[in-house]
Amino acid sequence: MIANKLNFGDTIGVICPASGEKDQNFIDINLNRIKNLGFKIKEGKFLRYNSNNYLAAPDKERAEDFMNMFLDPKVKAIICYRGGYGSIRMLNYIKWDIIKHNPKIFCGYSDITLILNCLNIYTDLITFHSPMINSNFENKLTKTYFLNILMNGLKDFSIDLISLPNIKIFNEAQVKGKLCGGNLSIICSSLGTPYEINTKNKILFLEDVNEKDYSIDRMLTQLLLSNKLKNCKAFIIGHFTPNNNNEVILSLLKPLKKPILMNFPAGHDYPNITLPIGAEIYLDFFKGKIKFCNDVVNIN
Repeated sequence: MIANKLNFGDTIGVICPASGEKDQNFIDINLNRIKNLGFKIKEGKFLRYNSNNYLAAPDKERAEDFMNMFLDPKVKAIICYRGGYGSIRMLNYIKWDIIKHNPKIFCGYSDITLILNCLNIYTDLITFHSPMINSNFENKLTKTYFLNILMNGLKDFSIDLISLPNIKIFNEAQVKGKLCGGNLSIICSSLGTPYEINTKNKILFLEDVNEKDYSIDRMLTQLLLSNKLKNCKAFIIGHFTPNNNNEVILSLLKPLKKPILMNFPAGHDYPNITLPIGAEIYLDFFKGKIKFCNDVVNIN
């Protein structure tokens, strides 16, 4: 299931499904940047409210705010203001049928990882691992891919790997599969819950921030022992900042003998290229392309 494409002049709903932002001036600055791109803004109920140090509002209220954006016919896309922590706490309150009958573009990353994947699992809606409202849209590639994919993400849309810096490929191949994944630590936190991601026959994207080598080793080993790594077809490894932990990552992934794309610019650094979660993509490592096999937005 795909949502209608975004057009200049459309209204974007901005919500905080996880943590909030206490700096009101910073909120205004970031909202104005989105307005300057050519969009209108509808503020979520809890964008300017914090119930405590790490949640924007109580769990049920955040879930209701989330669903109300899908119900509002004036809102054409929903973009999270930020991540932080707390998305998993509101998932029990989400009424998936509301989203299923009101499909819209939904964007975010980091703690929003579970929402991105669960929306696809429970409603079949393609979502977008993408910059959020507090991201740096001054970065050219970040802004270009964000707008192009949400406004023109049609079949055969391609991401040119050759033009991207520091890309490394292991076990070259041509692979087709649905894309899943996001933040490594958030994915691991979902294991054993109703919200764990399904990696079977999929292409798994992973990224993270401020994790030491031993922590990345522990989390990847957890995914390995949970069969999440063995079940997938290929790996796209995004930013692992501040230091790319390539050695520890490759030590666990290379023995699986699956295609690996390293240093893809998505996640907690820039550029932060938008990726469609739940979409079928085609990795062509011989031609250096990531292609969309189907439309990821509806042009009608």
